[in-house]
Amino acid sequence: MTKEPYQVFWTQTAQQDLKKIIEYIAADSEIQAKRIYFAIKQKVDDLQYMPLQGRIVPELRYYGVLTYRELIRPPWRIIYKTEENKVWVLAVIDGRRNVEDILLDRFI
Repeated sequence: MTKEPYQVFWTQTAQQDLKKIIEYIAADSEIQAKRIYFAIKQKVDDLQYMPLQGRIVPELRYYGVLTYRELIRPPWRIIYKTEENKVWVLAVIDGRRNVEDILLDRFI
């Protein structure tokens, strides 16, 4: 018996994160922006079938928060959580920034 795929939802915040990233890259190269957009979307789409593939976010694990996972599409970190048969994409963050401050601000 095959397991039903998880439903994947993007929060408003994550959508805004992705939009800002793509707009920033598109200012230099539309082709590169499209490439990055589809790469990030594909990574997230894969969560339908393997929702626990990402690691627990190390900066949050330090504070005992084990709810959030992440996928890496260098240099971006895609933060998400799972609930029952749903995946919630919560943020797309540039890993070159001070990620700990951003995460603590948003999730704690």
